Amino acid sequence: MNKFLRTGFIALGLVLFLHVFAAINANAQGPLKPILDRMDQYNKALSSFQSNVTMVKWDSTLNANDTSEGMARYIPKTAKRPMAVRVDWTKPAVEQMSVIGDQYELYRPRLNQVIKGKVSKTKSSGVAGGALSFMSMSKAELQANYTVRYLGQEAISNGTQTWHLELTPKNPTSYKSAELWVNGDGLPLQAKVVEKNSDTTTVLLQNVQTNVTIKTDIFKLDYPKNAKIVNG
Repeated sequence: MNKFLRTGFIALGLVLFLHVFAAINANAQGPLKPILDRMDQYNKALSSFQSNVTMVKWDSTLNANDTSEGMARYIPKTAKRPMAVRVDWTKPAVEQMSVIGDQYELYRPRLNQVIKGKVSKTKSSGVAGGALSFMSMSKAELQANYTVRYLGQEAISNGTQTWHLELTPKNPTSYKSAELWVNGDGLPLQAKVVEKNSDTTTVLLQNVQTNVTIKTDIFKLDYPKNAKIVNG
């Protein structure tokens, strides 16, 4: 998969991953149960979402980080409309990516290029597919596929105190594990996916606004008519 497309998918998948995992309200005991209950309540009350997003990819071989910054917007699926996500990257390069239902677009202005395709066809494409698969999993599937472990309380980089959770796939996947950092409201502020080669992708949400008015047309990317269209 194209490097830039893969990066965009990882980000989109993890932004959704931060919220879809609220559905793991399994038969947890001890400190896990109230945390997952609170996440579930937060998720059920969510009608829209936008925030600043920072994504850090760590290469275990080079011991080097690659950081991207931008803004994410999200509205969940309803009876009248499909789920929609958009990430607008501003650093290190300007790029825009949107998913509406099963369709995605990635616009790369510096190349005047648009990559289009179906989300469902990316599920076998490394971590990108693994992250995106969280979008379509039911509560029963999540419970069946992941073991959740409470790792304790921890402050993330902006100083916010969180509950740290580890999620281990019960079945073979393209990654080893995932982690969540959840605040006292039940909002997951940070997520990390650990790949099999020990590379990691971490997404941090800041300045989060929930249940704000987001017009659906924002999820339709605006690009020049002469942009080169590439099928993903």
